[in-house]
Amino acid sequence: MRTARKSGVEMPAFMRHLVKETEKRVSSFFKGGRGGTAEGEQPKEGEKEEMIPSPYLDRPVLDKLAEEGCARWGLTYALASMQGWRANMEDFHNCVPQLGGELADWNFFAVFDGHAGSTVAQFCSQHLLGQILATGGMGPEDDPEKVKAAIIEGFLQTDKHLHNVARREGWERGGTTVVAALISPYYIYFANCGDSRAMLCRSGQVCFSTEDHKPYSPLEKERIESAGGSVTIQRINGSLAVSRALGDFSYKGAENRTPSQQMVSPEPEVCVVERSPADEFLVLACDGVWDTISNEELCAFIHNRLQVCTDLRDVCSQVIDLCLYKGSLDNISIILLCFPGAPQLSAEALHQEAELEDLLEAKVAEIYEELCARGEEPDLLSVLTVLASDDIPGLPPGGGIQSK
Repeated sequence: MRTARKSGVEMPAFMRHLVKETEKRVSSFFKGGRGGTAEGEQPKEGEKEEMIPSPYLDRPVLDKLAEEGCARWGLTYALASMQGWRANMEDFHNCVPQLGGELADWNFFAVFDGHAGSTVAQFCSQHLLGQILATGGMGPEDDPEKVKAAIIEGFLQTDKHLHNVARREGWERGGTTVVAALISPYYIYFANCGDSRAMLCRSGQVCFSTEDHKPYSPLEKERIESAGGSVTIQRINGSLAVSRALGDFSYKGAENRTPSQQMVSPEPEVCVVERSPADEFLVLACDGVWDTISNEELCAFIHNRLQVCTDLRDVCSQVIDLCLYKGSLDNISIILLCFPGAPQLSAEALHQEAELEDLLEAKVAEIYEELCARGEEPDLLSVLTVLASDDIPGLPPGGGIQSK
């Protein structure tokens, strides 16, 4: 990250040792925590080896995809995504900073979080925007009711088109949640279908966030049961953890019911927020982010990071790392959109960040030496355990020690 610290400074030897030793222990911890056989342990005599492939890896895939761009009216954005502990990457995205023509000042961004495969998420990332535009409901007049109707119809048509393709191609399984933001010169249109989430930060506070669509939510549960399904262990028929999605056609076969009345509805919840000069930034992210951090924590963390980091890709990367260290086992994807009113680089914040990093480096060295003196072999987890019990001033709000 671009902070007051120079990237060319060599990592102390004890730090390199901690990082090297940590991967082994973290991997073993998560593998054991999922109920699998611990690393190196053999099945007991007479036991059959589990044949069902694990949805998780023994070690996370930490490579990140990162993009950035801007719109002509001052919007800047970045995307970052990482496979993480999941056996496959099922997230896709769509970043269109300029729609073109009479919609040249409109922007569209979306995150697609696939499940039971990536095919549906990839298909929808390629076709959803086109289906919304094809409705003709968007124009220079920027009528919120027409735009909302266009977005809903675009989702429904995408699902219908997807169903035809799925039957033709033999796609038996799979679906995707979607969270999208359509930004016009006057409004921000939020569309949510599933448990990915959007959040708008204004004047340093959470101004708006979408609501997750979970099977146990009262209205969602009512629709599911009316369509002949049940909610068991907070899942539809004990299996699917979201109540709205594109795809998942095995949950959409109830006769004499509209698409929006099926167990899994493809209809998004669309909300309109009038734009303000106080708008700072907007986040679109999959549940791999929201499972580990709250709206308020993420708002505070990004607000702080923008004061010490000029590269939005780095800020997104830091969010991903934070969620990973907080225990996210899912694919992790985030799009960060910054408005002209976003926090700017601050000399005071940079100075505080440098002081914090000096303090942490000194504390880690001290803990490392103490553990070695007791005959223990330090790793990052044991050091973090000690650090977490200390009252360390100046940690990034919303991030805590995990963010460092």
